[in-house]
Parts: sequence; structure tokens; C-alpha cells
Amino acid sequence: MTVGINDAQPLWFYDFVSPFTYLLLEQHDKWPGFDFVFTPVVLNDLYRHWRQLPAYNVPAKRTFMYRHALFRAEQLGIPYKMPPAHPFDSMKPLLLATAAQADVVCVREIFRFIWREGRDPSGDDAFAELCKRVGMPDGPELIKSEEVKAQLQRNTADAIALGVYGVPTFRLNDQLFWGEDALPMVLYCARTPNWLESSEVKRISALPSGLGIADG
Repeated sequence: MTVGINDAQPLWFYDFVSPFTYLLLEQHDKWPGFDFVFTPVVLNDLYRHWRQLPAYNVPAKRTFMYRHALFRAEQLGIPYKMPPAHPFDSMKPLLLATAAQADVVCVREIFRFIWREGRDPSGDDAFAELCKRVGMPDGPELIKSEEVKAQLQRNTADAIALGVYGVPTFRLNDQLFWGEDALPMVLYCARTPNWLESSEVKRISALPSGLGIADG
């Protein structure tokens, strides 16, 4: 039986395939002082639902994204090494995190295995090593569970219902904040929540499309 997302809680949505999600988690000590529920979702399913083209499917954008992630890591002083190929299949670590109901410590360890050590978690040997590292040596068997798979699907469907379209995404006070570079905005809105109720924010949040294609 799957459990739905409790949207009354502060939430943080992630997929291990995202380098910027790793970079944001490495700044966890700067996050607002809320107990965020770490929620794994399948990024490619978000893209499919919202009919978005992944950045890594656009050659020039792909190159820039990889360079930008490296630049941000160097700028922030965060150890960073890309895995040997990208995108990679992140389903195994996502299912592992789902099965573990992983907290920040576990999720961070998985991210570091991939983005600090430059490992591909999709291979059987590497994944078995990762499972042992996070204290779940039975992980290769756990991720075969239909219940675990269904829970990850439920997480993703519930995230879509909340409007989540990418990772990393914070959900705080019924608002979504997407991207590693949104952290200053999250911090500001946590301190000054009435900013989102200001007349100008409300005005731009309800702007019509000049081309009539906003919903199409």
C-alpha cells in the first residue's frame, strides 16, 4: 500500500540524476530551519508529463549545463566529479532511497557516491557497493519490491499534482521553489512570507500569455 505525500509538511523533491540537486544538498547547512521531508521522484516522468525537453537532449544546452554545474561546484567549494556518462539510469538509487525512507544523511551519501566520487550507480557491482555503504546490503533485493516501485510512482504522481516540474524543488508554505539557485529566494520567503502576497508578485503570477500558448 502506497502512502501519499503530506503536502502540509515542508517538502524537498529530488532525483539523483541531477547535478544541481547534489549541489543544493551540499548547502544543507544554509537551508531554512524546517524539517523538510525528502521525497524521491522520477525526473523523466516529470518532463514527460509537462512536455518538457530535457536539457541533456539539446546539445549546446547539455554542454552548458555540465560546465555550469562544474563552475558552481568550484565557486561554492564543493567536491565534484561527474559520473562517466550522463544521463544515467537513476532508478536503482531512487528505489533504494524510497525503500529506506531515506533521511538527509542517507540521501546525501547516495548523491556523494555519484557526484563526489564520479560513480555510475546503475551497474550491479556499483549499486551493491552503494547499498552496503548506506547500511542496506539487501538493497538489490529490496528494490525489486512492487510496493517500493509503486511508492516511487505515487511520489512522482503526487508531486505532479502539486505542480512540481523539475528538481531540486522545495515546497514551503504551499509554494514551489525550483533550482539550486533558488535557495536565496527560499530563505527570503521563509523569513518574509508576506512578500508572495505583495501586489506586484500577485500581478506577475497571474499574467496572461501574449501568445495564447501558456497552457498549450
